[in-house]
Order: sequence, then structure tokens, then C-alpha cells
Amino acid sequence: MVNLLRRPDRREWIQRTLPPELGVTFTSDWDGPFDGRDLTRETLEIAGYQLFLWQIESDNPWWNRPLKLGEIGCTLAHLACWRDAAEHGDEAYVVVLEDDAVLQADFLAALLDRLNRLEQAEMEFDLLYLGRFPLEPDREVGLGFVEPGYSHCTFGYLLTRKALDALLALELEQAIVPVDEFLPALYVDHPRSDLRARFPKRLRALALEPPLVRQRPKDEAGSDTEDSEFVVS
Repeated sequence: MVNLLRRPDRREWIQRTLPPELGVTFTSDWDGPFDGRDLTRETLEIAGYQLFLWQIESDNPWWNRPLKLGEIGCTLAHLACWRDAAEHGDEAYVVVLEDDAVLQADFLAALLDRLNRLEQAEMEFDLLYLGRFPLEPDREVGLGFVEPGYSHCTFGYLLTRKALDALLALELEQAIVPVDEFLPALYVDHPRSDLRARFPKRLRALALEPPLVRQRPKDEAGSDTEDSEFVVS
């Protein structure tokens, strides 16, 4: 669970909704530069992190500006989740949630049902979006799944153990981009050629349709990524 130490309100809120059977680990219990308010270019360099040359001339307002420190911290928090799961877990699947995720009431039972459908149909995958914001058309594959097009938002997804190894092999910490852009680059032709070159496709992705997870409205939960400063060159 991606959660900041200074946001116990979010942690308390989502803990009330989590199935008790889930063994959840919170990033707020770990040491790490996850909070954009605590990050500077200097602290990132001291920690050995490098930023991707993000800002380009583009009509896309998300690309035609520097990275935000909150976006960098969010990426590092997701990366820490992948590392922890790879080092300490032995489960077949790892679920990563952000603390503004809203889970369907029967989330765990419904998720296990969907995974059972995939196993019975022998449908292979590496990444399963539990919820997202689609930006391009999907491809219907049946059984309550689609092959996602280019999508944003990482408030709820599932990874296989094979996918963890693939993600970590790309050394995202040496070319940090928003995790919202990193994941889709690995399963579709990303609209930015520089991201396609740095992060080539290597994952088979599926998405639940309808989703099991949605995101709390920003006017209710706020946004610790968007409400942050731009990184200073």
C-alpha cells in the first residue's frame, strides 16, 4: 500500500475498507524518499537516483513541463513495493494499491474469482489492472477482461512474480518517470518515442472490465503528487 507518513488520515480511511485476509504492508512504515515535500534534486542524487529527461515540446500538458517532486516520490514508492515483494515474498501474485483506492465490497472474493477464470482459460498475463483511466481503446478478450490500451493511474494493479523481475531489470531508478507512464510503456507502443526506446515492451497486460477498484475523488482525498512543486533543474 502506497501511503505517506504524513497522511495517517488516508491510512486510517483505507484500513477500514481492506479485507482482513490481506497481509498489507504500508510504505509509510519504510524509510525512503517517497514524499515530494522532502525531495530535492540534491537528495535524489545523493541517494543515487537519476531523472529521465522528461520535459519536451508537446501539446500534452503533462509532458510539456518538468516532473513534479510528488510524481518522483510516487514512482519511488511503487518501486519500493516491487523490490520488497521480490525480496521477501513468495506469493504468485502481488497487489499494489494506493491509499486513495476504493475497493469493491467483495473485492477479495471477486479478485480470486477473476484469477481462477484466467487460470482455467490458460490466459497468460504479467500485469492486471484492477482499475485505471483508459486513454486509448481496449481490445475485448472476454471473461470480464480486456487488453488495455494506453492507460493512466496506478491506484490498483496486480503483478505476477515474473513481472516483478522484468520491472526491476529496467532500472527505473536510473531514469525516473511517472509510474503512470512507465507501466503502459511496457505493454503498448507508448506515444513518446523516447520512452519507447528507454522502456521497451515486455509485459502482457490485462485489465478488469468492469474494474474492482476505483479512485477517491481528488476533491475528497486530495493529491499528494499534483499538489507538489516541480523539480528544479
